Amino acid sequence: MTLLTTVFAAIICTVLWYRTAQSGEWKLGTLCLMYWGASLMWLVDAIFEYAELGAAYFTPEPADMLNDLFLGLSAVALGLVIWLAILLIRDPKGVVRQKLFKK
Repeated sequence: MTLLTTVFAAIICTVLWYRTAQSGEWKLGTLCLMYWGASLMWLVDAIFEYAELGAAYFTPEPADMLNDLFLGLSAVALGLVIWLAILLIRDPKGVVRQKLFKK
């Protein structure tokens, strides 16, 4: 479930990035790289877990699936928080800078 969650987030983010690639003001490329990196990490984890468990990998317990879903959603949320922090620090439209230095 962690792999599926991050892959879906990466695909959605990539589609959004592709549609707004001309402006580049939202820095969606950074978010895409984070999600694709997380997807690659979970893919490697799945490969090693399959090598360890064999066919039992495809029949997880419902509690394990729920835990994996929560972990995947947590990874997606953490990626969003980091992206928002980057967006606020870089401040492409100057909104934060304008509000901070308003006299």
